[in-house]
Amino acid sequence: MTPTLTAPTARARPAVTALPEPAAQAAIASACRSLGLPTVREQAAPIAQAAARERLTHSAYLAEVLSAECDDREARRRIRRVKEAKFPRLKRLEDFDTSHVPDLPAATLAHLATGAWIDAGEPLVLLGDSGTGKSHLLIALGTAAAEQGRRVRYVTTAALVNELAEAAADHQLSRVVGRYARIDLLCLDEVGYVHLDPRGAELLFQIITEREERASIACASNAPFSEWGATFTDPRLAAAVVDRLTFNAHIINTGTTSYRLRATAAKKGAATT
Repeated sequence: MTPTLTAPTARARPAVTALPEPAAQAAIASACRSLGLPTVREQAAPIAQAAARERLTHSAYLAEVLSAECDDREARRRIRRVKEAKFPRLKRLEDFDTSHVPDLPAATLAHLATGAWIDAGEPLVLLGDSGTGKSHLLIALGTAAAEQGRRVRYVTTAALVNELAEAAADHQLSRVVGRYARIDLLCLDEVGYVHLDPRGAELLFQIITEREERASIACASNAPFSEWGATFTDPRLAAAVVDRLTFNAHIINTGTTSYRLRATAAKKGAATT
């Protein structure tokens, strides 16, 4: 005979137990550990004291402690996203002097900082000589994107090609390509700095193709597009890479004057005055 299933009855409202303050604090700490609420555990008592002074309702007090937990979780998530991106150093957009880059008006930088281009899957290409701020911009924009909650990964071209070659040798290429395909923004630095053999160029092209018109790539290069053939060896492959990285892209030329040399000269000038 098939047993009859009955709907669970509503739980009766439990009686409220008047706990002494030490017992109440211990119960809060125990419950927060079980529920994974470290900020509530730390802030429940001080917020309760402030709530009593301000004569907040119980609901307002609960809103305060839960908001504190949410804020701390968001802060920890931003820190985790930046750490996962593996930036080599800390760079911020507010530290970048746009006055030395005529091709980058403040309004354009502000738009890029929103990350809307990442959501649209648009590429970003930074071109310019060494020391003109390409890597600074690349890292700073990547950091802003990570702090906004996006999955970001920074890597140099040589390091990425080496990683892909090792993955291919270990029969793990599809797994690694898939991992790079899932991130929201790939920050690819030093494009054109090293010569890639045909196999390395093909592996890099595979990553670019996997992300085409779907997920953004931001890259920095000290070589104009006309010289990328020296990096990718095959002119047709170089043309295909340029085509994919420039379609609907934001292309910024950071110029030829080294920021580092300019800063060094300024310091020397200040020291002699």
